[in-house]
Amino acid sequence: MKELDCYERSINGVVVMVEPYSQKQHTQQVIYRILDANLDRGREGLRIIEEWCRFGLDNPQLAQECKQLRQELANWHTSELRAARDTPGDPGTQLSHPQEETRSSVTSLLQANFCRVEEAFRVLEEYGKLYKPGMGQAFKQMRYQVYTLETNMMGYQRHQLLWRSHLYLVTSSNCENLFETVEATLKGGLTLVQYRHKTADDIVRLEEARKLKELCRTYGALFIVNDRIDIALAVNADGVHLGQQDTPVAIARQLLGPQRLIGRSTTNSGEMQKAIAEGVDYIGVGPVYQTPTKQDKPAVGLEYVKHAAENCSIPWFAIGGIDTNNINDVIDAGASRIAVVRSLMQAEQPTLVTQYLLSQLNRVGSESGE
Repeated sequence: MKELDCYERSINGVVVMVEPYSQKQHTQQVIYRILDANLDRGREGLRIIEEWCRFGLDNPQLAQECKQLRQELANWHTSELRAARDTPGDPGTQLSHPQEETRSSVTSLLQANFCRVEEAFRVLEEYGKLYKPGMGQAFKQMRYQVYTLETNMMGYQRHQLLWRSHLYLVTSSNCENLFETVEATLKGGLTLVQYRHKTADDIVRLEEARKLKELCRTYGALFIVNDRIDIALAVNADGVHLGQQDTPVAIARQLLGPQRLIGRSTTNSGEMQKAIAEGVDYIGVGPVYQTPTKQDKPAVGLEYVKHAAENCSIPWFAIGGIDTNNINDVIDAGASRIAVVRSLMQAEQPTLVTQYLLSQLNRVGSESGE
């Protein structure tokens, strides 16, 4: 006859008598192991993010936020949780996924580690409720802090890359080899791409934008969508570019949030000053020369380029009919950034043309100290 308050448990095929309090202790040890593993996971992920804030972005404020979160985790990582660790007996150490073996860019590395930290904090929030009063609420708040950190950091990184970008590719509607051409320019060092297609059905635009976004992500480039805020949000683009007759900047900012980029086309000093006042992140200056892509707009010439060079306080790109033959004239007028369409989309060797244009622009950038 079984003793009161005992139950049978099979261990390696042998039935033994186990007292109820032992089961409670076993459950407690499992919770300790879960908390220990996720505290480690959270601290590791935050350290990876912190290193990029410190060395990649040179941003002490973001690095300090990561460090403070790590220190908070350390305060919860008690000796009794560490003592429950059983690395040799943990089946999770043998689990892996092919996506964990490679990282296509710094952006994908950061996003993977933000996901790791956020998942760890959610586990700590739930299981922490079984460990100590207040632990669940504490990690709920820290999880929200990480969401904000991710938004701020990815936004800061976008702006940093925008400032470093001197060549801007705007795609054309009639390119037969859209993806091959864009990838060729990315291989040449391009870091800023705008998807522009005025006539395609939305299904086509959405699919093309999604593929281009993935290409840009692979090569660590910014991806902007022309005009269509809905498509930009659907594919998680880095921002939108707006014409003078497109959605007002204030509404675009409300929809996109403060961390995505907004560009604006301008043709004169008045439009330039208005765009800056509205809070855009960059402007287009042109069309410098007459171009088929802007048949309804007369060329503004190099005078507006000279004006922008002397008066524009945000990144600006000279655009409109610029190619390998006239780029130095545009540079001499004061431009250190240009946007092109046909020069790359119709080039026989897009990679080589990209490298040439960048070499000219980078020479100017190094001379001016940018």
